[in-house]
Amino acid sequence: MGFLTRSREEAPCTVEVVHKFEELSAHVRLDNGAVIHPGDTVLVHGAPVMAPFGEAVVEKRTATITRASAVERLWTRLTGDFEFMELCEFSFSEEMEVRP
Repeated sequence: MGFLTRSREEAPCTVEVVHKFEELSAHVRLDNGAVIHPGDTVLVHGAPVMAPFGEAVVEKRTATITRASAVERLWTRLTGDFEFMELCEFSFSEEMEVRP
């Protein structure tokens, strides 16, 4: 029944939050080199990391990685493209050329 079970593992991580005019971003790097596969989830422990405007904050935290089962991983691979397409907004419009 291994194809239906999930596993969990703890991993040290680094959380980087940038809140500047040029950049607004948040990244989590798993410090032990763990790789996240389709269907896996990562939960970073601790209070939310808040960066005041104009600053970047880097904090060390612990994360729990929940590995997807084989069935969940297959389902994610099969349906992932459809979910991505929901995020895309397509617009086709005809532009008129304006001549002086």
